[in-house]
Amino acid sequence: MKTIEYYMSLPYRVVLEPSPEGGWVTSIPDLPGWITQGETKEASLLLIEDAKAGWIDLAIQDGDEIPEPDTTEKYSGKFLVRIPKSLHKKIAERAKKEAVSINQLATYLFSAGISGKETRKNG
Repeated sequence: MKTIEYYMSLPYRVVLEPSPEGGWVTSIPDLPGWITQGETKEASLLLIEDAKAGWIDLAIQDGDEIPEPDTTEKYSGKFLVRIPKSLHKKIAERAKKEAVSINQLATYLFSAGISGKETRKNG
């Protein structure tokens, strides 16, 4: 059985965001349901560590499954996707126009699309 010390040593991702009411809100996406808020970044980060320990301790006591951090180690950074020839042509032409490789353009478009930053362009 894994201990609280084991889970506390794992590299959980912490999200720190400004609160509309003032101060800072902190959460750990891999440990759902725990959010803390502090007046300063430092205070909020200290509070989330305390909340993480409490969440893990309670889960161990209740026999609940404790998710381990989602890491990028399990992702290779490549995948195969089949697209229509007409789309391949458009991407190749745009990459040539922007003097980048198709892979560079595709990476940019995926990243911009996921973050919502790509704006629709003509051409």
